[in-house]
Amino acid sequence: MKKLKNVIAIGLVAIMMSSCATVFGGKITASQKTKPQPGEQQREIRVGALIADILLFFPGVIVDFATGAIYKPR
Repeated sequence: MKKLKNVIAIGLVAIMMSSCATVFGGKITASQKTKPQPGEQQREIRVGALIADILLFFPGVIVDFATGAIYKPR
Protein backbone atom coordinates (compact mmCIF):
# COMPACT_ATOMS: atom_id res chain seq x y z
CA MET A 1 0.00 0.00 0.00
CA LYS A 2 2.85 2.38 0.83
CA LYS A 3 4.43 1.74 -2.58
CA LEU A 4 1.17 2.58 -4.32
CA LYS A 5 0.93 5.86 -2.40
CA ASN A 6 4.47 6.76 -3.47
CA VAL A 7 3.70 6.04 -7.12
CA ILE A 8 0.53 8.13 -6.97
CA ALA A 9 2.37 10.99 -5.25
CA ILE A 10 5.15 10.97 -7.86
CA GLY A 11 2.56 10.91 -10.64
CA LEU A 12 0.70 13.88 -9.19
CA VAL A 13 3.90 15.87 -8.80
CA ALA A 14 4.85 15.10 -12.41
CA ILE A 15 1.46 16.24 -13.65
CA MET A 16 1.52 19.42 -11.56
CA MET A 17 5.04 20.37 -12.65
CA SER A 18 4.24 19.97 -16.32
CA SER A 19 3.10 23.06 -18.13
CA CYS A 20 1.09 23.71 -21.25
CA ALA A 21 3.75 25.22 -23.50
CA THR A 22 6.40 22.72 -22.43
CA VAL A 23 4.16 19.72 -23.06
CA PHE A 24 2.20 20.89 -26.12
CA GLY A 25 4.48 23.53 -27.63
CA GLY A 26 6.73 21.25 -29.65
CA LYS A 27 10.49 21.38 -29.94
CA ILE A 28 12.21 24.37 -28.31
CA THR A 29 14.36 26.30 -30.79
CA ALA A 30 17.56 28.21 -30.15
CA SER A 31 15.74 31.53 -30.55
CA GLN A 32 13.42 30.56 -27.69
CA LYS A 33 16.32 29.72 -25.38
CA THR A 34 18.52 32.77 -25.92
CA LYS A 35 17.75 36.11 -24.34
CA PRO A 36 17.66 39.10 -26.69
CA GLN A 37 20.65 41.42 -26.57
CA PRO A 38 20.18 45.09 -25.65
CA GLY A 39 18.54 46.86 -28.57
CA GLU A 40 17.11 43.67 -30.09
CA GLN A 41 13.40 43.02 -30.38
CA GLN A 42 11.86 41.22 -27.39
CA ARG A 43 10.56 37.66 -27.78
CA GLU A 44 6.81 37.20 -28.21
CA ILE A 45 4.91 35.13 -25.64
CA ARG A 46 2.36 32.44 -26.54
CA VAL A 47 -0.71 34.03 -25.00
CA GLY A 48 -2.84 30.88 -25.12
CA ALA A 49 -0.26 28.84 -23.22
CA LEU A 50 0.17 31.62 -20.66
CA ILE A 51 -3.56 31.82 -19.98
CA ALA A 52 -3.85 28.03 -19.75
CA ASP A 53 -0.95 27.90 -17.28
CA ILE A 54 -2.52 30.58 -15.10
CA LEU A 55 -5.95 28.94 -15.10
CA LEU A 56 -4.85 25.31 -14.71
CA PHE A 57 -1.75 25.39 -12.52
CA PHE A 58 0.13 28.62 -11.88
CA PRO A 59 3.61 27.12 -11.15
CA GLY A 60 3.52 25.85 -14.73
CA VAL A 61 4.23 29.44 -15.78
CA ILE A 62 7.59 29.24 -14.00
CA VAL A 63 8.47 26.01 -15.81
CA ASP A 64 7.53 27.51 -19.19
CA PHE A 65 9.60 30.64 -18.68
CA ALA A 66 12.55 28.63 -17.33
CA THR A 67 12.59 26.33 -20.38
CA GLY A 68 11.79 29.12 -22.87
CA ALA A 69 8.81 27.16 -24.19
CA ILE A 70 6.42 30.05 -23.50
CA TYR A 71 8.04 32.13 -26.25
CA LYS A 72 6.95 31.87 -29.89
CA PRO A 73 9.57 30.34 -32.20
CA ARG A 74 10.91 32.50 -35.00
